[in-house]
Amino acid sequence: MRPKTLTAAVIPVIVGTSLAAGSHTIVWKWFVLALLGALFIQIGTNLVNDVADFRKGTDTADRLGPLRVTQAGLLTETQVVRGAIVAFSAAVLCGIPLVMHGGAPLFVIGVTSLAAGYAYTAGPWPLAYHGWGDFFVIVFFGVIAVSGSYFLQTKTIDTGSILAGVSVGCLAAVLIAVNNLRDRDGDLISGKKTLAARFGSRFARVEITTLALAPFAIGSWWLLNGHPLPFYLPLLALPLAWAIIRSAHRDAGSALNTTLGKAAALHALHGILFSLGVAIQ
Repeated sequence: MRPKTLTAAVIPVIVGTSLAAGSHTIVWKWFVLALLGALFIQIGTNLVNDVADFRKGTDTADRLGPLRVTQAGLLTETQVVRGAIVAFSAAVLCGIPLVMHGGAPLFVIGVTSLAAGYAYTAGPWPLAYHGWGDFFVIVFFGVIAVSGSYFLQTKTIDTGSILAGVSVGCLAAVLIAVNNLRDRDGDLISGKKTLAARFGSRFARVEITTLALAPFAIGSWWLLNGHPLPFYLPLLALPLAWAIIRSAHRDAGSALNTTLGKAAALHALHGILFSLGVAIQ
């Protein structure tokens, strides 16, 4: 289930809800259901990815990244697929009351999120295998997750929720970009056409730099609109962003696993600091 990466599902819901708290009374049952639904979708996506990468020959004994249970033989393909079905089914159960509350927009969000979670590495045209994984993460684990959580509480979507979603999504995509930089050589062999595989390591390092710094630039929107804390507090995470950038430009192969952990920490830290800034502004 890759628990160290599950903050990618948690942080967008916290950020979207914190934005709503400034002008609305928070209904905590919607927050909890949205949080659980997001977690189950990510877990299902991770399990499908585990099986799909093994079947496509991307995960082999020479894998540089963290252990994958299907490739390692710890679980069978059937067991992992069943786990994915359970996770996606749990997400649907969480989503039913959310759709009843939020109507058609929440139905569309739920269906497209489930479909994209499966299509990330599986199906006839897997997104990650055609270079769309980074964009997928920015859209679904950023813009849609944050603005959807905001919509649940307010029944509206505004510029702030969309920009916050882009920021959260960019930092989630740093994980994907670091992962793809580390696995570039193996992906070239297996035919996985990530952006790093298509355009090279130098492009991947520039991408990581851009994605890691973009949220700090986007944060200036709150400063310009009279809300300084959502801009200044996240700046405390800037040294960690710089450490990730330095590592991406210096390291390669399995050494980037540490960078991957730092990317997850940056995503969580920036999101928490931003949410605190919004809450106490």
